[in-house]
Amino acid sequence: MITIGLIGKTNVGKSTFFAAATMLDVEIANRPFVTIEPNVGVAYVKQLCVHKEFNVKCNPRNSICINDYRFIPVKLVDVAGLIPGAHEGRGLGNKFLDDLRKADVLIHVVDASGSTNEEGIPVKPGVRDPEEDISFIEKEIEEWFFSIISKDWQKFARTVDLTNRDPVDELLSKLSGLSINKYHIIETLRETKLENLKLMQWSEEDLRNFSKKLREISKPIIIAANKSDIPEAKQFIQKLTKKYKWVIPTSAEAELALRKAAKSGLIEYIPGERDFKVLKQLPQKQRDALDYIKKNVLEEYGSTGVQQAINSAVFDALGMIVVYPVEDEKKLTDHNGNVLPDAILIRKGSTPKDLAQEIHSELAKGFLYAINVRNKMRVGDDYKLQNNDIIKIVSSTAKP
Repeated sequence: MITIGLIGKTNVGKSTFFAAATMLDVEIANRPFVTIEPNVGVAYVKQLCVHKEFNVKCNPRNSICINDYRFIPVKLVDVAGLIPGAHEGRGLGNKFLDDLRKADVLIHVVDASGSTNEEGIPVKPGVRDPEEDISFIEKEIEEWFFSIISKDWQKFARTVDLTNRDPVDELLSKLSGLSINKYHIIETLRETKLENLKLMQWSEEDLRNFSKKLREISKPIIIAANKSDIPEAKQFIQKLTKKYKWVIPTSAEAELALRKAAKSGLIEYIPGERDFKVLKQLPQKQRDALDYIKKNVLEEYGSTGVQQAINSAVFDALGMIVVYPVEDEKKLTDHNGNVLPDAILIRKGSTPKDLAQEIHSELAKGFLYAINVRNKMRVGDDYKLQNNDIIKIVSSTAKP
């Protein structure tokens, strides 16, 4: 399961974001977590379900379907709040770094209104430039990466070079605790132009460049520009959007308020939507609060940003797509008759055999071919899966 790390300094709304993102209180079969630690929860990526296209009613098993949207679970880890010097153990730095190891992608919640200083202490809005927070957190993570990579480097490099071992495999082994895979290492070596250089020839600058690029590739960062409804936030958000690749204007407080109101049956609201429907007569105070959210968040930015940040982390930063495996290509069912039961998140560029491996290793071992249900065509392992594909796997080894 994909793991998203939620990072940021204290008092930026990180806990509110976590609470809002994990509040979709719906039971699903094979729920990923029986016991959830205090700082770990289930969030969901959201995408239009293919059931509407095929005019069928789906029976989700590993996910849920609400108003034609398929919500697919991901793991959300609320990492300890950061302060400068975390990589040296200052504050809860060690706890932060330990939690960070598990993450595939990071959402950095920043105070886009500039109303908290570097220590997280409240100040007047507009005083603190949120870009400073982005810079210091990226620096902390990169320094941490560098400390792990550079530890005993000369001895490590000498051993690899003199014994003619594969540097990719050896680097992968050295960095195994960071949830890094072979693709990350190969891409980093290629982009830093270090793939043809002996490890003993790497300078400290090479090591730092490798560390920085490896962090960018293995743990990409989405910026959730929080407190977007505060007037001072607008100019900061415009500035951030010009400089950083993924910036999502966010109001975690607004999202939490909307989800609580929906859970109480006061409104109808689908996470990530630009509007809601009031279902009951409300006291003026609640009505005013909802009107404020509608005017200053939803109409201004198109959403509260919480769902969009999660979607962007998975679909944009990680490059994942959604594929629906079925056993009966005519009825779109599994062997129990469930229609479109599973929605699988898989990396863009994956093949049907990769999908088989995601379902069960035995299915992949006996992989023969697949059927693309949409066009009824037989496809082999050279076919690149597309988003919203419905795929039947044909294997000589049946899933037990």
